[in-house]
Amino acid sequence: MRVAMTGSRGLIGSALMAALNERGHSVVAIARGKAAPTAPGVEIPQRSGLFFDPDGGPGDLGALEGFDAVIHLAGEPIGDRRWNAQIRSRIYASRVYGTRSVVDALGRLKDPPATLLVASAIGVYGDRGSEELTETSVTGSGFLAKVVTDWEAESHRAKAFAHRVVTLRTGVVLATRGGLLARLLPLFRAGLGGRLGAGAQYMSWISLADEVRAILHCLETDSIQGPVNLVAPNPVTNLAFTKHLAKALHRPAIFTVPAGVIEAVLGAEMARELALASQRVKPEVLGASGFAFDSELLDVALARLLAPRRGSSVTG
Repeated sequence: MRVAMTGSRGLIGSALMAALNERGHSVVAIARGKAAPTAPGVEIPQRSGLFFDPDGGPGDLGALEGFDAVIHLAGEPIGDRRWNAQIRSRIYASRVYGTRSVVDALGRLKDPPATLLVASAIGVYGDRGSEELTETSVTGSGFLAKVVTDWEAESHRAKAFAHRVVTLRTGVVLATRGGLLARLLPLFRAGLGGRLGAGAQYMSWISLADEVRAILHCLETDSIQGPVNLVAPNPVTNLAFTKHLAKALHRPAIFTVPAGVIEAVLGAEMARELALASQRVKPEVLGASGFAFDSELLDVALARLLAPRRGSSVTG
């Protein structure tokens, strides 16, 4: 296939770019940028090549006439900095307005790509305790649920011209060179790991290797459309995650970070929605479409990620 992708330099995007090339697909990157000024005296740099505007302005995807698919992964990280009004605004705009720019630009093509895959998140379900959640579950409440709901609504506008639109509801992606696991490893290796709050909150996870394979499966399986949960079939509680990670590293994990401390460090809203939220999500669509996970169990995934190896891996 001829595929174009935003977010190609991120943790998932860079691994996916390599996998697409390995499978023989022709893939090009779409950059962030701004359109040329339309009013005199307004100086906005013109980007050469393919670009979209993360603030929702007009993008230029004219070179994608006749392409088979677009994969839109770009978005402001949600956990890198403590939330404030500005950070929340950037998180919202980069996903909702950025997707709007991509969809609008594709809609102007005479022969637009037939398939659009757009990053999404299991944050759409909100904090749901031990309730099992599938793609047909109702959306939840909170800031992230609002972001994802509006984000997916922008994606669905592409149904006016695309054969199918897939929203990739990703959970916690496990990798040693980025994401949550990479942040936790130094603490756990030092014997300072521990559960967050009571540890009863469910974590829905997926290895980076399976994340990439699942996206390729969605790209190449014409029957898949709509929301797809990109999570392993066996979510675990935070307490179980803590024990598995400590065991994999042969270190103790005797500490507990009280909820009040987490809220003091991150702010109440960010703590509730990221560190303490419980989402027990199942990959029903992937399972029904015949996708087979390489790592269904957390201990297997951690063992593969943390085992000594020669060389490097694009999905490690």
